[in-house]
Amino acid sequence: MILRRIILSSGLAATVALAGCASPGGSIYVPSGQSPDIEEAPEPPRTSNPDRTVRKSEQPETSEPERQVSPRHQQQGESLSPAAAGLMREASTLLALENPRGAVSKLERAQRISPRSAEIYYKLSEAYVALDQLGSAEQFTLKGLSLAGSDSSLQRSGWLLLADIRRARGNVAGADQAESRASAL
Repeated sequence: MILRRIILSSGLAATVALAGCASPGGSIYVPSGQSPDIEEAPEPPRTSNPDRTVRKSEQPETSEPERQVSPRHQQQGESLSPAAAGLMREASTLLALENPRGAVSKLERAQRISPRSAEIYYKLSEAYVALDQLGSAEQFTLKGLSLAGSDSSLQRSGWLLLADIRRARGNVAGADQAESRASAL
């Protein structure tokens, strides 16, 4: 008997709950592009209360100041931090000992420390040449050139490195172009 009352009362509660979900006056479906037949609440009167929150639609439109576009290359190369310089020395030693993979590992750490230093990218290029991964070596050289800035000796060494890499890849015209860029500096 008690179980029957619980079942009946829960069934009644579910019916009442579902009835409350039904919308008066028809379907809850509103076709796209049409607005439902709902009366909107009137906007509250405007006051000069300073504590009142200003809505975005009430804010006066202001023009954004023009953003200055920075050049894609930097004017000066970033100097190496002492930690990155130490890692570069270790990488040079590893390259001399014919351990280019170890050198790449050290240089990647140096790159994370000084990500805007052209010298690190050039040294990474040398390590990838030693690994016979000339495509990666060329890309790292190009990245280093973009970071060399106005340092002509750094640019010259980058262009000469790029010429060597391109010649090794069989791109003689590209190598000649890189050499002419180096000699123009």
